[in-house]
Amino acid sequence: MQIVKCTGQDIHTLAVLNKCLIEDEKSDNPMSVEELESRMEGFLSGGYDAYLFRENGETVGYALVRHSCSPLYLRQFYIDRAYRRKHYGEKAFRELLDILRTDTIDIDVLPWNTAGLQFWKSLGFTETCISMEYRKTVER
Repeated sequence: MQIVKCTGQDIHTLAVLNKCLIEDEKSDNPMSVEELESRMEGFLSGGYDAYLFRENGETVGYALVRHSCSPLYLRQFYIDRAYRRKHYGEKAFRELLDILRTDTIDIDVLPWNTAGLQFWKSLGFTETCISMEYRKTVER
């Protein structure tokens, strides 16, 4: 597997992959690909680096990592649907840790994303807290 650090030329590809991640994890993020491009530009100019995972010339996924904190924070990690359950995710994650020269990294997982929870736990992640949010509902 090849892991390539992204540049501004990769913004569109990253936004498209991010949209797939949002759909797969059933996030309530309503952003369009164009809005995600703008947000990704902000990430890359503000303390984050993105990495594309490639196998035989094909992009199989990506990661977005915040370097301005300790431990590092893996904000986004996505493996394309066609490459799942073939150990690409595990391989990409392990190689990414090597590139980042770290053995500690934080992530967040949406609580209803059971596949994501299982994946991360299979790699040795443990729960460290439960984040909660309150949203006042508008009565109609």
